[in-house]
Amino acid sequence: MPHAACVQRPLWPRLFAGLLALLCAALPQRGVQAQGARNFATLALVAEPQTLDPMASSADLVATIMQHVYETLYTFDAKWNVVPMLAEGMPKVSADGKTYAITLRRGVMLHNGRELSADDVVASLQRWMEQSPRGKAMGRVVGSLRAQGALGIEVVLREAYAPLLAQLALPSGMAAIMARDAIASPLKDFVGTGPYRFKERRPDQFVLLTRFERYSARQEPASGYGGRRAAAIEELRFVPVPNAATRVEGALAGQYDYADLLPVEALPRLEKSGGKTLAIMTPAFGFAYLVLNTREGVAASQPLRQAIQTALGAGEMLAAGFGDTRFFVAEANHFPKGSPFYSTAGADQYNQRNAARARDAAAQAGYQGAPVRVLTSRQYDFHYNMAQLMAGQLRRAGFRVELDVVDWATLVQRRNDPKLWDIYVTHSGQLPDPMLSPPQLGDGAPGWWDTPAKRAALRAFNVEIDPTKRAALWGTVQQLIYDEVPYVNVGKFHGLSAKSPALENYQSAIWPFFWNAKIAPQTR
Repeated sequence: MPHAACVQRPLWPRLFAGLLALLCAALPQRGVQAQGARNFATLALVAEPQTLDPMASSADLVATIMQHVYETLYTFDAKWNVVPMLAEGMPKVSADGKTYAITLRRGVMLHNGRELSADDVVASLQRWMEQSPRGKAMGRVVGSLRAQGALGIEVVLREAYAPLLAQLALPSGMAAIMARDAIASPLKDFVGTGPYRFKERRPDQFVLLTRFERYSARQEPASGYGGRRAAAIEELRFVPVPNAATRVEGALAGQYDYADLLPVEALPRLEKSGGKTLAIMTPAFGFAYLVLNTREGVAASQPLRQAIQTALGAGEMLAAGFGDTRFFVAEANHFPKGSPFYSTAGADQYNQRNAARARDAAAQAGYQGAPVRVLTSRQYDFHYNMAQLMAGQLRRAGFRVELDVVDWATLVQRRNDPKLWDIYVTHSGQLPDPMLSPPQLGDGAPGWWDTPAKRAALRAFNVEIDPTKRAALWGTVQQLIYDEVPYVNVGKFHGLSAKSPALENYQSAIWPFFWNAKIAPQTR
């Protein structure tokens, strides 16, 4: 990614103007709108989504777009409580926590014009359990899944599983409910129940969604992802803009109604824009982390993973990634104070930045100079900046480091091949239940962490349905993460994005959503 100073070069204005002209030409036009109201929004995201199948990827890009098309049985309100969406209400759960009876809302319409039924839900969840990494983990717990009449679903578990409803609510790797007659592999027709329906995709140009006129909204007040959803904007245009500087300049120029994940150093310019664009800080947006390949290569050795962890200084990495101390927190606890899962277990192994000790530990583990291949992307500028700083920390500890810098779609592909990397840099939303993220806590996610200790600790954690007892068990899991090092939780951060003054009623969120938002009348 070019440094911010690059935008001052004489060629930049001409190059940027040319880029915007090409982008405008690529977008579908609906006639000249020199003045008066418009009813579309242009939304700049960090990259091209590798798929629009919400079950096939846990990438935030896919969730952000397709949550407008597909809905889930449950979702999260503004306080991260699980609330019903397509379900009529909360399920009836048996005393042993194994049987869930769920009733659907009546009259919910699919995009193909017919009413949603229990058969659609069963077919969708079966596909989710076959294809989604999260769903596959659920599939091992589910004993039976069947329709009970037109609007009833019964889920019987082999053993109690406390995070079931939270898993069904998550937009990432979504348990999306879709028309059973549109289900295919790969998915070709995107037929859901959401406030927007899929219209068109042009790779590397845009994904276009349009208002679903027969949308069946809930009646409760909007709260977070829950409650009433209304498609007040007729057309949503999601545009991939991989260069962070281009997203900033486009936001300042009024080209985008929303620009996602901007570099922290852009904040002063946004604040001084004179109201042309508005900065949005999303508190507790997420946490940055490093996934280690436990299957092949250097990081397959647990002692070497521990040596790598010893070399790392999380505080330095966060400073490199975000700069402004208002945007990050370096702390060992995976969940913040106030969360039921707050724990200091393993804190002595966090943020050590001890090159000498790491060098000795690596030598004792038999390290002989094999490269540590770090996979990262420039689409998320803080990933790339942290990766560069981390490479220096590892080199000071005697490791040979190779940075593999690719676009995000390529990283998502390569991380599935254990022969291609040892560490990759990523981030996740700061979500309310540990089993929601990172996916390495589940089964089969890149990194492939699978040990007897993990299976025992997570089983004890997940079968416990008493919230107080379950919260206490998280400390055991957190300690195990520090001991076995399947991933390194670098620290927490706030997100920065921008919106135009024309985009009204937008609510800041980890996965940005644009139902209930509207475009104010203005000259365009």
